[in-house]
Amino acid sequence: MTVARLTALGLCCALGNNKSQVWHNAITGSRAGMRWRNDLLTSGKTVIAGEVSGALPDLSVWPVPYQSRNNQLAALAYQQIADDVATARQQYGAARIAVIIGTSTSGIAEGERAMQHYMAQQCYPQGYHYQIQEMLAPANFIARLADVSGPCYAISTACSSSARALISARTLLLADLADAVIVGGVDSLCQLTFNGFAALESVAAAHCQPFSQQRDGINIGEGAALFLMQKHASGIALLGSGASSDAHHMSAPQPEGLGAINAITQACQQAGITPAQLDYINLHGTATPLNDSMESKALATLGLTQVAASSSKSMTGHTLGAAGAIEAALCWLTLSDYNTGQHLVPHCWDGQADPALPVLSLVSIGQQQAVSYCLSNSFAFGGNNVALILGKTR
Repeated sequence: MTVARLTALGLCCALGNNKSQVWHNAITGSRAGMRWRNDLLTSGKTVIAGEVSGALPDLSVWPVPYQSRNNQLAALAYQQIADDVATARQQYGAARIAVIIGTSTSGIAEGERAMQHYMAQQCYPQGYHYQIQEMLAPANFIARLADVSGPCYAISTACSSSARALISARTLLLADLADAVIVGGVDSLCQLTFNGFAALESVAAAHCQPFSQQRDGINIGEGAALFLMQKHASGIALLGSGASSDAHHMSAPQPEGLGAINAITQACQQAGITPAQLDYINLHGTATPLNDSMESKALATLGLTQVAASSSKSMTGHTLGAAGAIEAALCWLTLSDYNTGQHLVPHCWDGQADPALPVLSLVSIGQQQAVSYCLSNSFAFGGNNVALILGKTR
């Protein structure tokens, strides 16, 4: 059977601008990238956001429609896999390398600034084009950056977008429509998402507290994760995936987690393992009342309450369309040679367990364990549920 191997990873988020930084800060439970901002809610209220800090790639030589923060984040992640892509391009040819990107905001922040300019001056900024905020924009940018010409498209299913992109990339390889895929997700901070979640009363007043009795909503973050997925290679693999749509509500999950159970069960079956063989779970763990309740019930139904688990969103923020890829990247790092001490990604919270929820085995800072199989959960608006299983292969 063809195995979809994730042979290279580029990564940036609130935990750092490369794999080494992200891994070090993750296992030490750093929240240094979670910063107070007063420019993201129209009310002017301060809110915590997960920021990518430091210098980003300069895109000033690119046409204006490519000059978005979203593309800067994508370029920062791409730089880390550029040599691997060049080798693959030489081996397979540009037409046999595809690009699939999950996103939900694309260049909306630039669109917001363009609209402010229009309201003030009755015209858009020079060179502005709506193309900058189209969902396809980051995929087109990455394909051009990588000089590849295989299938190129974006997926936008809210917070499961880039997890679904990984499923789609595996499908392309199995269908022999590509030999390699640049796949992942990218999203950047913008007012639209902050005000939208605020309208849903789902933004945390301070640091989010996944699975806590005091949880009151999410912190939103930004970032990018790009994998090079190949079928003729060795390394960490996407062993199984599952997707479901519970179609329960536009923004609320099915209360008992039926769609989540379906997706996780599919992923285990495809990976050829039982749920009991999982070693670590990266929880969707948004810290909203309904999501955490649903997810814990789903895991309890599957007998997974004793499996080490954590939500990394307290350290990265909820990176929306990029979340599935960034959290799969944390699983990849857990399985990789970067993890020399067999550490697990910790669960950072206030430690006040919700007595109404099934008790999960939440990871403490410094906890160590050998890991062969990781599950990454991504559950999105509209009941778009995705479960990914990553594992080591020979």
